[in-house]
Amino acid sequence: MELVALLSSKDKESWPQVAGLIKHGEWEKIFIVGDDEAKSFSSDKKFEFIKVNFDQRIKDLRDDLIKKLKGKFDELEVGLSIASGSGKEHMALISALINIPIGIRFAALTKEGIVDL
Repeated sequence: MELVALLSSKDKESWPQVAGLIKHGEWEKIFIVGDDEAKSFSSDKKFEFIKVNFDQRIKDLRDDLIKKLKGKFDELEVGLSIASGSGKEHMALISALINIPIGIRFAALTKEGIVDL
């Protein structure tokens, strides 16, 4: 499965959750969605960084995400981490994925390991 993870620079305390999810998962591809500041995120695993401007209006953000994510996926659904970010950012990303269209499974790292929610 491929992973799409949102990284908000306004919510850096959630970055370890995303880092752990990446580290402990067996992902075919990893896409990190974030702004300029999120470019500083690092991981031992290779990922593609998708740069967006979270200050856009929600519809414009959704449309930008569709344009940047469309055609990136090899599978019919992706694991999705929205542990980081705001409601506006979550809504834009979820809406973009649904409109591509691609199925989503929410993924989270817990004490028991990675779980689909």
